Amino acid sequence: MAGILDLLKGPMGEMLISGASKQLGLGQDKTQSALSTAMPLILGAMKNNASTSDGASGLLGALMGGKHDGGIMDKLSGILGGDKIDDDVMKDGAGILGHVFGGREENVAQAVSKSSGIDLGSAMNILKVAGPFLMGALGKQAKSQGVSDQNGLGGLLGGMLGGGQKEQQSLVNRLLDADGDGSIIDDVAGMLMGGGKKGGLGGLLGGLFGK
Repeated sequence: MAGILDLLKGPMGEMLISGASKQLGLGQDKTQSALSTAMPLILGAMKNNASTSDGASGLLGALMGGKHDGGIMDKLSGILGGDKIDDDVMKDGAGILGHVFGGREENVAQAVSKSSGIDLGSAMNILKVAGPFLMGALGKQAKSQGVSDQNGLGGLLGGMLGGGQKEQQSLVNRLLDADGDGSIIDDVAGMLMGGGKKGGLGGLLGGLFGK
């Protein structure tokens, strides 16, 4: 199964990066960096939520309910080809973030902002764009693999996350537990960039785009 960072390197990822860069007014390098940081953090939070039966049931229901069944993946050129990302996509993304991060999405946006060098508003928009496309990718793979229970969902999320899952979950949990004073967010942002620390997402993300 392709991991999310492998998908970002493929045609879908190129279209997502190019479209988000143009429509959000960001350079492609910074868009690449922000998306490759944001997506594993969103997936990590989803995996955390899906570790409970209620969380898994809710996510499975969303994936099987039609809206996130993977159809968005076949409409990328239309959604990302104009001058502005569809408002429905952004609203859907905001709803996904609120559900996945439980109101702590600004902490995650701050970490994405610090690690990729974009402003907070742009980081939040990157997260809103990433959410629906991640749900679409999950929905498509869930359908193709016949995922129908908590164990299958956990395996799907783990496969898409790839290596370094313990470090990813640690970063997600620290962001969601952060009290907003910035110190933990700075620390997590440093780990995301590889900032001299072992582990974390730095090793996972480093080299994704040949950097």
